Amino acid sequence: MKNTVHAACKFSWPWLVSLAALLLFGAALKARAADPAPAENAVVSVEPATLPGGRLVVRIGLKEPLKASPFSFSVGNPPRIALDLPDTSNALGKNTVSVNQGSLGSINVVQAGNRTRLVFNLNQAAKYDTQLQGKYLLVGLGATAEETASAGSEHFAEPAVGGAHHAIRSIDFQRGADGGARIVTTLSDSQAGINIREDSKGVVVDFINTELPKSLQRKADVSSFGTPVQDVESYTLGDNARMVIKPTGNWDYSAYQMDNQFVVDVKPVKTGENMSGKPKYTGEKLSLNFQNVDVRSVLQVLADFTGLNIVASDSVTGSLTLRLKDVPWDQALHIILEAKGLGMQKSGNVIWVAPKAEILAREKEELAGKEAVEALEPLVTEYIPLNYLRADDAQSILYGYAAGAARNSANNSVDCSTQAQGITASTSTGMTQQQSPAQQGGGEQGSQKILSKRGRATYDLKTNTLIVTDTPQKIQQIRQLLAKLDVPTRQVMIEARVVLATSDWSRELGARLGVAAGGALRGANRIGFGGNLGTSAQSATSPQSPITVPNVNLPAAATLNALATSGLGVSLLNTVTGNLLSLEISAMEANNEGKVISSPRIVTSNQRPAVILQGTQIPYITPGTANSPPTVSFKDANLCLLVDPQILNNNQVILNVEVQKDQVDYQVASQGQPGIDTRRIKTQVRVANGETAVIGGIYEQTITDNKGKVPLLGDIPLFGNLFKNSGKENQKVELLIFLTPRILSNQVALH
Repeated sequence: MKNTVHAACKFSWPWLVSLAALLLFGAALKARAADPAPAENAVVSVEPATLPGGRLVVRIGLKEPLKASPFSFSVGNPPRIALDLPDTSNALGKNTVSVNQGSLGSINVVQAGNRTRLVFNLNQAAKYDTQLQGKYLLVGLGATAEETASAGSEHFAEPAVGGAHHAIRSIDFQRGADGGARIVTTLSDSQAGINIREDSKGVVVDFINTELPKSLQRKADVSSFGTPVQDVESYTLGDNARMVIKPTGNWDYSAYQMDNQFVVDVKPVKTGENMSGKPKYTGEKLSLNFQNVDVRSVLQVLADFTGLNIVASDSVTGSLTLRLKDVPWDQALHIILEAKGLGMQKSGNVIWVAPKAEILAREKEELAGKEAVEALEPLVTEYIPLNYLRADDAQSILYGYAAGAARNSANNSVDCSTQAQGITASTSTGMTQQQSPAQQGGGEQGSQKILSKRGRATYDLKTNTLIVTDTPQKIQQIRQLLAKLDVPTRQVMIEARVVLATSDWSRELGARLGVAAGGALRGANRIGFGGNLGTSAQSATSPQSPITVPNVNLPAAATLNALATSGLGVSLLNTVTGNLLSLEISAMEANNEGKVISSPRIVTSNQRPAVILQGTQIPYITPGTANSPPTVSFKDANLCLLVDPQILNNNQVILNVEVQKDQVDYQVASQGQPGIDTRRIKTQVRVANGETAVIGGIYEQTITDNKGKVPLLGDIPLFGNLFKNSGKENQKVELLIFLTPRILSNQVALH
């Protein structure tokens, strides 16, 4: 159950209620003295009962059942609830019932003529429900409708006197910018009675003695609007019109009436900060019900409720009809001001309310007065020494320009190609040798100039002193500004790790085969066959003569990075026949793995580019001509790290980084001069302090499969391996670049 405050109903301000109670009490004494005719009904008992959760229900016993729910209203200061029972007398024998339970302190039972008023004196504001049960009137304080044994409605307004009928002109559905739903009901007049309550169906609104045209008696599906409200159903119920608003999810609602428009706002319940961009109302909730009441009286009610001092201008006039339920008081004030075209200025606990045009004119007058005083105020000169902020940068800030803009623009052009000379050049051409925008005559055009119109600023770099001439008040503001800006520049150390991993695998297989065949062709001579392409057959003079040149010469050949080949030789000799078979099988297999790690580190200030490099210069000779001698030029092969960091307030770093790794490649040469193998990456990345990010990588793989064989013989299955050689090579190269920024404290040593 929501904790709300009900304030002012049918009266202009809360103290009038207390005065009315005293007048009724006096009238009651007079009535007793006059001995009026006895009332038809009487209050015979008042029995409070506490429910679970500290909620309270007061059971009021009557002599006869009431014909209708009693008229009731509430005030917020002091918190009280009043119920009027017509044609009812006080048969308790006392005028005060002490309760002291929960939020209820006591109950005053005051009879005035044939009417009895029950005044509930509350310790704190509380929501209430009323319900009739036979001869009993149940009043629930902070209890739900079910707990008071009813579906009890909250009286948002009373029915019009005399039972006059009213009508609903239109029902409009709108979607707010914050995702909430607004249902606007236009009535024929502002006197219609309205009851609103929240139950299991949603929000139920009853318009008392109000006609609803048949064209508006329907169920509208509004789920496509993307609000908590799924549908709005309107129908007649006897002489009344009922509207049922069915929302889903987490939601809350508020309702108010301005003249003949009744508005129900249903908004989603949000956690965290206000994301809609609209004012966030945090005041204590209250309910208001006024019929054609003066605006100044409504402001007085809010002043009594909030304890603020509200001063209304003499031009604040007019009246309004206002009905609010469970609305924060600051939102209620905003609604009232917007309805009458008013504005406010708050100073401490005093709020001045006046028409918006009058407030605007007053603000313009105050500003004109300040400008007039500033134009006549004498100027003074101040010398402000700076510790960490450059004086020329401070001057640029006062004139509305970015500090160090010329230096930073020059530094941003530096890359690993310009190398260290670029840093030196950009520093030497900085603000020390270039004029600042203010010196170039552009100081007056600064869009956010901090100096006054007559103010001037210059500096001395030798002492790093800023010289300001301006009004005393403006110089004080400048001192406060420089106190926040003249702080040590944060530093960051960036560590780059360049990893170049290589993996080589190769395998070679080959064979050498020679054959010498014996026979008696020419006495003791033996004939052998051997050799390769370009070598003819040779003769052996004896059986023991070796075959010096093989018939098949396809051995395994060692590659550039391979180990020495291994061989297996077999010779078969038959001394009887003189036959000789020589077989040599050679094989090679090699694995080479390597890893090259380069880890450059550099420290620099926030938003200051820095570069570090290491390498060598390779001389290249350009041949001379008949008219010019040979020339020598040098090419750089460097490991370079260039960074331009920006330290964020959340301990993260944005890095404009360039990493370059050059390596001399002797395998690629031209005219005896080696080539340069270059690997480079240039990017922008955001990394948290101390974390490592992989900012780039290159993966290369080369697979080579070579085969050499004797035609035809090398194609024979299995046996053909004696007549061929084969080789396979698999080479992998992977480049990875890691980056780790570390924000440094005032004193950090590099390790």
